[in-house]
Amino acid sequence: MSLRYGTRIILRRRGLYAPAYVNTSQSPLLARSWQRWSSVAASPASERVLFPGALNSKFTNALEFTRPSATEAIPTYRVMDQYGVVIDEHSGVDTTDEEALKLYSHMVTLSIMDLIMFEAQRQGRLSFYMVSAGEEGITVGSASALNPSDVVFAQYRETGVFIQRGFTLDQFMNQLFSNCKDGGKGRNMPVHYGSRQLNIHTISSTLATQIPHSAGAAYALKLQNLQRPDLPPRISCCYFGEGAASEGDFHGALNIAATRACPVIFVCRNNGFAISTPTADQYRGDGIASRGAGYGIQTIRVDGNDIFAVRKAIKEARRRALEDGGKPILVEAMAYRVGHHSTSDDSYAYRQKVEVEDWKRRDNPITRLRKWLEDRGLWDENKEKELRGKARKEILIAFDKAEKEKKPALRHAFTDVWETLTEEQKAHMNELRSVIERYPEEYNTDEYEGGLDGLKIEDSK
Repeated sequence: MSLRYGTRIILRRRGLYAPAYVNTSQSPLLARSWQRWSSVAASPASERVLFPGALNSKFTNALEFTRPSATEAIPTYRVMDQYGVVIDEHSGVDTTDEEALKLYSHMVTLSIMDLIMFEAQRQGRLSFYMVSAGEEGITVGSASALNPSDVVFAQYRETGVFIQRGFTLDQFMNQLFSNCKDGGKGRNMPVHYGSRQLNIHTISSTLATQIPHSAGAAYALKLQNLQRPDLPPRISCCYFGEGAASEGDFHGALNIAATRACPVIFVCRNNGFAISTPTADQYRGDGIASRGAGYGIQTIRVDGNDIFAVRKAIKEARRRALEDGGKPILVEAMAYRVGHHSTSDDSYAYRQKVEVEDWKRRDNPITRLRKWLEDRGLWDENKEKELRGKARKEILIAFDKAEKEKKPALRHAFTDVWETLTEEQKAHMNELRSVIERYPEEYNTDEYEGGLDGLKIEDSK
């Protein structure tokens, strides 16, 4: 290309040459580049906008404002109704009977663990807990449709994701009691699980921070998928509630994921309440799904009480997320939080108890799947009693073992900040040991692994 020809393009970009001066027919790449720079309609007869900020919008001489109330709400996808009846037998549930039984077992185990741990907190044996009642189908169902190698970023009500991925009851209890076998070494509050082996990042208390983290991880996975075609492609999957979608992190994450085409599934659990704030006080738009369209993200809304619908939606979302090098997908799973926000919350202070009980009785993911199983002759009352009895026994055994374990060694208050202990950290450890030795009646170290010897520097990194 001649200097004069290239100069004309540069000058045109600065508004000094007319479009007729530029010939892009010889180079498709040049044509695409030129289209990016075009900021006006191609001709006076154009019917659509070609402004860079809003492509493909039709011109109109009608002065009309878009009114959300005049637009139909985004539909909610479901596979079976609240009575466990499959709506379209032709498409089916895309789940084997054996797999459905396993999913049901995980949901029931989760619900029983929630009841036991909630009561344990009320007895003062546990400092904090959060139940997943009403959302078991979302977490268990979505996790079952992901690949085990996919990276997960959870919020704090995704216990079902951990169960489905293989997190053991012992691991749950060790973390809840922050004992010496806790993978986090007692440094985090209860229900903040994490597992490197299961590709689940440790949960953070700070609301919504996992959303931009998942977008960044997805971009890294996008590069890895391109650089290592010999490995199975992976995606990132992020969970959050509709309350977290009110945070700026949500908007920044969706925007960067859309503009950088990151292979990530954003799963919003819309359970109706952000702690004590109902959705009516959170937003006026059509839920969270409408925001996905605003960011140019493929979006679906699904019935969270229908585990088969959740599975199908996530399976298809994963397929689409890996198309053409990667793209983000938003899934809004609708549910009702029948439990309190946490053990620190009394939800009856801001909603009627009769409303909660009605949801428990009328429709929830566990009873809906049970009805489907019973209709197929796969389940009955005897099997239900056997499953619940076995699950309760296993949970209580793990509970008892974890409660009796010692707390992590005192040195873990200093380790893992740097690769090796700094001289300043060693001085702090010696100072703490000295204080405890001078006032033994004030400090009981017997409940910590290794006792006072757990502060020995030679035992630390």
